[in-house]
Formats: sequence, C-alpha cells, structure tokens
Amino acid sequence: MFFTRVIVSLFEFTLAVVMSAVAIAFTYRIFVHANPDFDMGEEIKKGNAAVGTLMAAILFSASTILQKGLSSVSGMFRLHMTAPGQTGFSALQLVLISLSHLVLALVLALVTISVTLRLFGRLTRSLQAGKELQRGNVAVGILLSAVVIVAALYVGEGVSALSKAMVPQPSVGRVQILR
Repeated sequence: MFFTRVIVSLFEFTLAVVMSAVAIAFTYRIFVHANPDFDMGEEIKKGNAAVGTLMAAILFSASTILQKGLSSVSGMFRLHMTAPGQTGFSALQLVLISLSHLVLALVLALVTISVTLRLFGRLTRSLQAGKELQRGNVAVGILLSAVVIVAALYVGEGVSALSKAMVPQPSVGRVQILR
C-alpha cells in the first residue's frame, strides 16, 4: 500500500510539473498572437509593464483553471492504482480519458480568458484598453488583470465540477436490504 501511495504521489507531482509548463508555454503563445491591437511579445520585450502585468494575470488565471481539471485526473489515477479491477477501463483508456480532461480544462481556460477580455473591452469601449495598454498605462493593465483573475476564480469551480462529473465511477454492486 505504501508503494502505491508513493507511485500515485509521484504521478500527481509529475503531472503538475508537466501541465504547468504546457499551460505557461501554450497560453503565452496563444495570447501573444491572438491580440489584434498590437504585438504583445514586442511590448513585453520593450518593458511595457502594463502588458507584462496583464500577461502575468493571464498565465496565472489559465493555470488556476487548469489546476481544477487536474484533480479529476489524479482521482482517476488513484482509483485505478488502488482498485484496478473496479475502474472498468484499461491503462490506455485511462490515459485517453485523462488527456481529454486536461485538454477540456485548457480549452475552457483559454476561451474564458479570451471571452472575458473581449466582453470587458466591449462594455468599456470609451476606455480603449488595447491602445492604453500599448501606451503602457499600468492602471489599465492592473484593471484587466483583475478582470481576468476574477473570471478564472469563478470559472475554475465550474471546470472542477464538470471534470469531476465526467470521472468514471466504479460500480458498488447491489445491496439487498430485505428478503
């Protein structure tokens, strides 16, 4: 039993390290290239603190949402290791289901952040957030960062609930109460 707990713990640690790297790299590339107003990568290279603050909040938010999806994958792996006959699926099926959970969480994170920023931009057109960010307006960078983080905190719980609901559960069998 001790060996199984160590394997499960090492799996969870390795998964967290890999997914943090994937979330950071993928999210950064997506949002640098997705901005229609200006080149975020160039602005960060120039030292634009407003854009850097927003990108930091985007990375933090995407990671927060993705982390909520990791718990279901860890739970499935733990169940598979501690009660292998009860899960009803093979190791390959476990890997495929786990990957689908992680991809779903990452897609939901990216869509949430993108929609949140676009919706906020439409609601505050007079602010012209894109132009203000490009000019280095740190106040706008902080405001947009807060908007992204708040959205991630709310959506993260929904991702957690959705991910847990999609975890295959073992059958507990029949219980006969009266004859």
